[in-house]
Amino acid sequence: RNTISLNGNWQIAEGTKDVIPKSFDHTVQVPGLVSLATPAFKNVGPKVKDRGSISQSDSLREAFWYRRTFTVQGAIPVIAILKIAKAMYGTKVFLNGKDLGEHLPCFTPGFFNVKDAIKEGSNEIIVRVGSSRDAVPFSIPTGFDFEKEHYIPGIYDDVQLILSGTPHIIRVQTVPDIINKQVRVQINLGNSGEAKTSNIIFTIKETKSQKVVGVLKKEIKLPSSGKDIIFDVEIPIKNCRFWSPEDPFLYSLKVNTEADEYTTRFGMREFHFDPLTKKAVLNGKPYFMRGSNITLYRFFEDETCKDLPWNSNWVGNLHKSFKKFHWNSLRYTIGLAPEEWYRIADEEGFLIQDEFPIWYGGMDWDVRSKELKAGELVKEYTEWMQEDWNHPSIVIWDASNETFSKNDNTDETAEAVWRVRNLDLSNRPWDNSYSPYRAPGDVYESHPYHFQNPDFKLQDISKSNVIPDGNQFKNNESFPVIINEYGWLWLNRDGSTTTLTKDLYKNLLGENSTTAQRRHLYAMYTAAETEFWRCHRNAAGVLHFTALGYSRSDGQTSDNFINPAKLEYESEFLKYVPDAFSPVGIMLDEWGKDIEIGKSHNFKIIAINDLEPGWSGLIHLQILKGEKVIIDKSIQLTIPSYGK
Repeated sequence: RNTISLNGNWQIAEGTKDVIPKSFDHTVQVPGLVSLATPAFKNVGPKVKDRGSISQSDSLREAFWYRRTFTVQGAIPVIAILKIAKAMYGTKVFLNGKDLGEHLPCFTPGFFNVKDAIKEGSNEIIVRVGSSRDAVPFSIPTGFDFEKEHYIPGIYDDVQLILSGTPHIIRVQTVPDIINKQVRVQINLGNSGEAKTSNIIFTIKETKSQKVVGVLKKEIKLPSSGKDIIFDVEIPIKNCRFWSPEDPFLYSLKVNTEADEYTTRFGMREFHFDPLTKKAVLNGKPYFMRGSNITLYRFFEDETCKDLPWNSNWVGNLHKSFKKFHWNSLRYTIGLAPEEWYRIADEEGFLIQDEFPIWYGGMDWDVRSKELKAGELVKEYTEWMQEDWNHPSIVIWDASNETFSKNDNTDETAEAVWRVRNLDLSNRPWDNSYSPYRAPGDVYESHPYHFQNPDFKLQDISKSNVIPDGNQFKNNESFPVIINEYGWLWLNRDGSTTTLTKDLYKNLLGENSTTAQRRHLYAMYTAAETEFWRCHRNAAGVLHFTALGYSRSDGQTSDNFINPAKLEYESEFLKYVPDAFSPVGIMLDEWGKDIEIGKSHNFKIIAINDLEPGWSGLIHLQILKGEKVIIDKSIQLTIPSYGK
């Protein structure tokens, strides 16, 4: 196999959707967005007139056209495939003047057979992408988001030319078996020649050390040209080491035919939710998910974004920075990330809830989901799963965000999930937001926004239900719960309130609050709410919203950075929130009520332990007057394994 990367600088031009431009007088990086073009195009991804409209057009152009040349050394082999991993909005390809067709989905890879168009030596490739979401039919998910103002097109993931002989490897799925310390490998093999017998060799290495820890050779009978076969093998792994966020140990698998070679990485890990305890289980042990969200497609329109999402060092350091908050889990929300993000999550150690970009609201919203059809979703969910199922970081497939997609008598997202879930041989759980249809072990998504009510005060938490609800359908406590959004306390990066929190801060701090006061309150209240949900132990995961997003004066939400490019966090958030996510943590269950002088008062403390080793030590309760400690009570405490 010869894989030629076509990433790098491309020429780019704007125009109509039907006519290839005569000149290409701009350049742009691939992967990236058209907003990175030099010289810049005018008003790329124009501001939407109505953020709630399913339609979004661009009056200046219909399409952007990418162009570049590349060279192929030697004769063209039997198999020649072009892969464009992700592009918005709708992808059409021409190679050496030949129309190779379209791939309309915006978040999954398009594969184009270039065998009849490619030639030895120099080749010219031209790729057209729509300039707006209206470039594709409404039945194609395009990342509609009630908060986004700009939908910027581009080829925003890797572009590769894949050349090989035959028999050729179409697809590989790794299925860890931690009990028997082996990996099941399912391989989809193609043959473009005569029927034959072929030897397939599987080699497993430790990724870092390159030490060989498993080898298998299998003889396969291949049918004649044009017929694919699927078969499984099981390969024991010597000195098997499990993957976890605490020890993100990776293996590489190489599959060889006499004419092709395919390499992928995987981790030996098993993840599910226990229907009885309603907690996550990682590698056979209870596991408490602590983390946040990445709203990457909102960050795409942030003024600080530029080329950061395609800078591997920045993406890696971003994930490393999350560890200071004791986060082990992330939801990539309302959009699938470029492949490099998942590779980094594998290496840095995060459990990813991977959310397909569908957000249309619930039954009492102005529903816009009538165009969703299960047939199209099955196609796109399948492409998504096949692209990403070997990543150990991805532990939950998430079909939608805050959406109930009922058309006539069919819940379209639920129908699509039901039809694709058996493709994943690891049987990962699914989240489908407002849909009431779940299989055993699937997850109930909860967004319990206390402060959505601008009159809510911190002391009101003491009267709040400790069972998380916050979903279009009430929590009947039959399924594990992940709280993957909570708070409603957002501040812009300059400390000003967002449009959703203006009245809230006026209620909490008065008309003339300062930036310092607001930042302090935000950090304290976020920490307090985090402790509330974690310490009452009724959620399998607690994920703050949001670690990365946008910041704008008319925005609704924001992240906690002062400077995303430098990964500089707001200092109050950095001071208070990490302790709230500590694996061994304590909460003072006291919510701001007056305490009468001269009388005894019982302070309730809840202590939790997310870890397997028990914890023993002293718990101190101190009362201070200024900086002076005037009362210090302590108690010897043991918190059992995974206990409260």
